[in-house]
Amino acid sequence: MTWSSRFRARQYLRGSIWVVPLLGAVLGVLLGSLGIVLDEHVTVPAYWHYSPSTASTVLSSIVGSTAALIGFVVTVTVLVVQMATGTFSARYMRLWYRDRMLKAVLAVLIGTLAFAFQLLRHLGSNVPDLGVTIAGLLLLVGLILFMLYLDRVLHRMRPVAVAALVGEDGREAFETAVRWAARPDAPDFVAGHFKPRGEPALRVKSTGAGSVQAIDDAGLVRWARRHECLLVLPHPVGDFLPIGSTLIEVHGEPPDRSERQLRGMVALGVERTIEQDPAFAIRIMVDIANLALSPAVNDPTTAVQVLDHLGETLRLIGTTDLAWQSKARGEPGPGSVIMHARRWEDFLSLGVTEIRDYGATGIQVGRRLRALLEELLETVRPEYRPAVEDELARLAATVERVWAGAADLDRAVVADSQGIGGPSA
Repeated sequence: MTWSSRFRARQYLRGSIWVVPLLGAVLGVLLGSLGIVLDEHVTVPAYWHYSPSTASTVLSSIVGSTAALIGFVVTVTVLVVQMATGTFSARYMRLWYRDRMLKAVLAVLIGTLAFAFQLLRHLGSNVPDLGVTIAGLLLLVGLILFMLYLDRVLHRMRPVAVAALVGEDGREAFETAVRWAARPDAPDFVAGHFKPRGEPALRVKSTGAGSVQAIDDAGLVRWARRHECLLVLPHPVGDFLPIGSTLIEVHGEPPDRSERQLRGMVALGVERTIEQDPAFAIRIMVDIANLALSPAVNDPTTAVQVLDHLGETLRLIGTTDLAWQSKARGEPGPGSVIMHARRWEDFLSLGVTEIRDYGATGIQVGRRLRALLEELLETVRPEYRPAVEDELARLAATVERVWAGAADLDRAVVADSQGIGGPSA
């Protein structure tokens, strides 16, 4: 199995809702059979004894109630996702189909159903007293987990909670990328277009269409050094590639059957992922803000809350030296891997351009965006400040164009960390 196949398998398992509940069902059947065997060797207190009719009634009730509760959990989840995707973003669904609490609730409930049904099948003159008691306790655990899940659902319906979760994932992915890229065995990163000398000896083409979800950096470096070749990846993580696009350009003398090996180190999928693409987290937060600023929703306060967490992510990127990739490295040659990297200007424009455009008529959005940019101007590295100053100039031009001649022009040009209503200067 190639690296890309293993990566896609991990992504599928993380995103699937049925795998963990299925394991719960299998475990419930096995534990039910074990409980029947243990009951013959374990002596339980007298108050744990059940008559055959009582045990049958209890187990039947547990089977029916868990089945109904499973349906209720699924219904609640579908309704919440339907409401949330219309309010936030379609990318919001990844928070639900990867939610461990949802999978735990379904696994416990389905496992309890299978456990109780297994006991019910073997119920006769010998009553599994221990198993019946455990089935009741499992039902109680399932109810408690459902209440915790419901509490989690209600809290995650808040836009600020969604922005916080996505922003945290994006910052974690960025810090992981920084740590990896600083290692001596990491690929070389370049900002902009890199054109090596001469034509490549081999162009590795994609056999399917999809977004570049992840790249096996370590595998590519090992391959390049082993075969003394220069590898160039023309597309960064996050790009969508049609069938037949060039995944990797090989300069040197690659061995036979290299194309299949190298193709297996680039994972394509239907949608971008945050694991190696922190810019996708920024994309999701911006989408939530854009949707909130649409005429159909018209909720500028949500956009302001998103800017709070978006600013934290941009602050982390802006205080990191993104030029470390090329430091202490000479001219790329045999044994090197060249990958394209985003510049600070790329992250900044992604985070603020569309919000500035769609929120131009919302006074609190412009004020909060100005406050965010002024904070970045003070905190980011000196070489990044010209980009922030450029965004401030663009914001000033937008406000002047939209609010020219308006009575609130003097208020629209003021920075406010709360959007509007914060302490006046």
